Amino acid sequence: MNDTTLTANRLKTDTTRKTIIAALFAALTCVGTMIIKIPTPTNGYIHPGDGFVLLSGLLLGPLWGALAAGFGSALSDLIGGYFIYVPATFIIKALTAITAYFICKPIAKHIHTKTALPALIISGVAGEAVMVFGYFVFEIFMLSVLNDVTLSAGVIASLAGIIPNIIQGIFGVIISSVLYPLLRRCLRSNNTGFVCLI
Repeated sequence: MNDTTLTANRLKTDTTRKTIIAALFAALTCVGTMIIKIPTPTNGYIHPGDGFVLLSGLLLGPLWGALAAGFGSALSDLIGGYFIYVPATFIIKALTAITAYFICKPIAKHIHTKTALPALIISGVAGEAVMVFGYFVFEIFMLSVLNDVTLSAGVIASLAGIIPNIIQGIFGVIISSVLYPLLRRCLRSNNTGFVCLI
């Protein structure tokens, strides 16, 4: 075999490995989202799956992390019967993972501590802020356009979902901050091809 063949085979192996791990994170996100469902006033629900959404972005990077977070969360909405949320959830959760990744990267470089906790918390809060804002905007659209309600009534009704989404986000940050060191070690020791941020 020449060097080109070895490189092509290694690339296929790395891509396959990354695909499998991203699918695993999508499954973890889906199951984490479906385990506990606390209904919200806007026909959504609070769940611990946001911890895996953040972990997807932080551990898998922006592309694979966004895909895992988006597909896992959207699949949970699909299975759970929240059909109208599926496209919005895919986009919002993918953006949540991407935001966490891109906020964590510079913070990890500038904050020098013995643990990754400050960078994880700050990037998790930023990612979850995207989630809260994303669902707020979507629910305004859903309530005012799809349900034929006035815009002001849609905004007022959507405000009811902010506090539950913030609570969900807080739990997501806690879960990701606790599990990140364990999963990072596991991904690094198994030569997955992912470059963990911190």
